[in-house]
Amino acid sequence: MSEPLHVAISGAAGRMGRRLIALAHADDELKVCAAIESDNCPALGEDAGELAGIGKIGVNVTSELPERVDVIIDFSVPDGAVKIAKLCAQRQIPLVEATTGLTEQQRDIILTAAQETPVVFAPSMSLAVNVAMKLVREAAKALSGLSSGVDVEIVERHHRFKEDAPSGTALKFGQIVAEEMGQTDHRHGREGQTGQRPQAEIGYHALRTGDNVGEHQIVFGMMGETLEVYVRGHTRDSYAYGALTAAKFVAAQGAGLYSMNDVLGL
Repeated sequence: MSEPLHVAISGAAGRMGRRLIALAHADDELKVCAAIESDNCPALGEDAGELAGIGKIGVNVTSELPERVDVIIDFSVPDGAVKIAKLCAQRQIPLVEATTGLTEQQRDIILTAAQETPVVFAPSMSLAVNVAMKLVREAAKALSGLSSGVDVEIVERHHRFKEDAPSGTALKFGQIVAEEMGQTDHRHGREGQTGQRPQAEIGYHALRTGDNVGEHQIVFGMMGETLEVYVRGHTRDSYAYGALTAAKFVAAQGAGLYSMNDVLGL
């Protein structure tokens, strides 16, 4: 058996970070070598395994990266993602970038890092979501020339703690539809006397409820019938398993930008 990949988890004290540590530790192909957090994180110095609820694993939460790292998975915050991307570019460490809510400037920094090191950059690490994106593209392509018109609405649900809306995944679904069908108006919710719905519009609706880990519903409304693509995450493990799959993929690639389509062979 080959030596396991040394993986560092950035955003280790967060909800996703803790699940990544637990699942990576249980994976014989991976070895958790670092649990990274910001300089002011209260969890600094704690054993990452205990933080994740699996007992001590001998890796403490730190703000520094060890000498040997084969791949980094970043599920942190936008400022943390920028810092990690710059560090990966400098040290040519493969990166799985899963942080959402980035500004255009912050996204550009991630894209620039991919010129120096392999980067998987995707709005969602969920394997099911990425298959759904392919299905949505096929549906949009097939319906794009319908003479009676197609109304597209995107509804997403996430937990009450999510800080950005609509989700990056919802926006990606909208981008895919617009690429195939040509919509130019992206409307976020509706209120008041909005008038007749224009054909060139995609509507987005963001729900924030309880501990919902993520649901996306893409509705293609036609005269007399409706087509819906619906994908639901039951636990955060769906995103964690996708990120770990991406880490194994990107560690073997050359410098460049990769998507979950590349990881899944779609």
